[in-house]
Amino acid sequence: MTPLAVAAGLAPRFAERAVTHDRDGSFPADDFADLAGAGLMGLMVPERLGGWGASFSSYAEIAMTLARGNAATALVFNMHTSITGAMALTRDDLPLALGVPDEYFERRDEWLRTAAKGAFYAVAMSERGAGSRLSQIATAYEPEAGGWRIRGTKTFCSGAGHADAYLVAARSAAGDISQFLVPATGGLTVEKTWDSLGMRATGSHDLHLDVWVDHDALIGGVEGLGLLLAQAMPQWLVASYSAVYAGVALAAVEAGAAYALERGLDKLPMVRARLGRADAQAHAAAQVVREAAVRVDTDPGSAETNRWVWRAKLMAGDTAVAVASSVLEACGTAATRRGSTVERLFRDARCGALQPATSDVCADWLGFAALGLDPDRGGEVARW
Repeated sequence: MTPLAVAAGLAPRFAERAVTHDRDGSFPADDFADLAGAGLMGLMVPERLGGWGASFSSYAEIAMTLARGNAATALVFNMHTSITGAMALTRDDLPLALGVPDEYFERRDEWLRTAAKGAFYAVAMSERGAGSRLSQIATAYEPEAGGWRIRGTKTFCSGAGHADAYLVAARSAAGDISQFLVPATGGLTVEKTWDSLGMRATGSHDLHLDVWVDHDALIGGVEGLGLLLAQAMPQWLVASYSAVYAGVALAAVEAGAAYALERGLDKLPMVRARLGRADAQAHAAAQVVREAAVRVDTDPGSAETNRWVWRAKLMAGDTAVAVASSVLEACGTAATRRGSTVERLFRDARCGALQPATSDVCADWLGFAALGLDPDRGGEVARW
């Protein structure tokens, strides 16, 4: 069985639980137990290390499929996959060119083996007042006793309190931005702050850190790689979200059609027209995501590939909310009641254009590129 077929089998089960998790704002631990049991936590892990060895294109299809079950589960799964995928799909020559020591690769392979066995990794990057702009973060690290001391607070940490380890971005006294894989041991405290409009089941609480980690926890084994990697491989900070929200848009069309048929609204031309437009928009966005994913697989890091990565995030975020809003209007007031699948998808879709990189940031980046300027270094405010 392919991993896509496995995901398709899990999605209906996730959909059944989604109402309760959304209502209660509870983390879908049962969904993640299913993902681990099916081996999907090792989706991006090479076969030699016990995983599926999936491509970015395969991930995109699976994320869209899972989002049609529970968008919140798909979004948190995206965080895990962005870590394991970046480790697994980055060619060794790139980190070697950046001065990464040989021993890093042994540690990386061990992290990937652990994921293939079911471990869940979360991302702890965003901070209050800085968002996802790595250049503005305040969380600090310094050498201590043969390792590193990391202190600070992260926000929007999806899966906080449930992960086995966290990818933490932090700043040195010299201003270097580095990333660490921090085990979920002592020194981490979750503050339950997440009570949001949409994506309520992601458990994106605040994470407070005052933790010592060993020297090998430093991603790449070299300080200062954080901003470099964000610019060189935006697919893991930008396009991986896109597949989730393209899936939300597709799910909104499906939910709207089911609701319309159940209520006899299919007799109304306005309802059919709205669903028809929504169908075209959702599938167009999904195709842009697929195009970006294929380019990531075949020509990662090129200027043209990166343009498609940013296009995909802009299209998916804007399309999800436009489609879900139109479908909700077509279904009418009764569909706005809590517990309605259409209402939940509308709230989840609203988050797409707001998540990094936001639609405005994506559009600005693409505007710079269209003008023949440098979209990563142009502008008045640092993009990362």
